[in-house]
Amino acid sequence: QVQIVESGGGLVRSGGSLRLSCTASGFAFGYYPMSWYRQAPGKEREFVAEIDRVAGTTNYADSVKGRFTISGDNHKNSVYLQMNSLKPEDTAVYYCRLLSHWGQGTQVTVFL
Repeated sequence: QVQIVESGGGLVRSGGSLRLSCTASGFAFGYYPMSWYRQAPGKEREFVAEIDRVAGTTNYADSVKGRFTISGDNHKNSVYLQMNSLKPEDTAVYYCRLLSHWGQGTQVTVFL
């Protein structure tokens, strides 16, 4: 059974940084892309970033380009999201996705 577990969320002042982690287990997922999404209160879930862990290529939503960096560690079955220059509008539950599998999410709250 596939399990996706996120961690690293928290409360941070505007302009600060957080690093989210996502670890997958129960699946030989070494060759599939993994991605981060987020959902703010009252809004739909939206794409944040994706990494192709074979080619090493990445893709970002326009709203986070230049501030967020996605990376992966295939040996640890993990992907990470380094978030810098955080803004209040980044406040959301952040979810990790592998194919049709989702984690439970981790809360990120940015205050002024």
